[in-house]
Amino acid sequence: MGRSTNFKRVSRCCGLLLMLGTALLITVCSVTARAAQTYENSPGERKVLSRVDPDYPVALKRLYIGGVVRVEVVVAPGGSVRSLKLLGGSPILGQSSMKAIKQWKYAPAVADETLTVKIEFDPHR
Repeated sequence: MGRSTNFKRVSRCCGLLLMLGTALLITVCSVTARAAQTYENSPGERKVLSRVDPDYPVALKRLYIGGVVRVEVVVAPGGSVRSLKLLGGSPILGQSSMKAIKQWKYAPAVADETLTVKIEFDPHR
């Protein structure tokens, strides 16, 4: 009988630790951090008047997962971002980049313009 009681206690403790560990992992993965990114536009392209930095998912940064994301951006004549298309890079980092780029404001122009934006995520910064 004593062994059975000890086994039940150990099982409960393990179950509790597993639940706490899972909750901690979910919390850590859902938190994002601002990270140093490098932006690259081609010369002669419209000037960015207002830029929002993309979030760098903490889980990817801790695992040293980075890279370059390329996004096609269609800018309306008024300077707002009309549409986005991920051209290359990590889908998770691409989603974060597109969420930020959607908030960018460009200098006004006469017509729509299609640009390619490259954002580098470096986990070592």
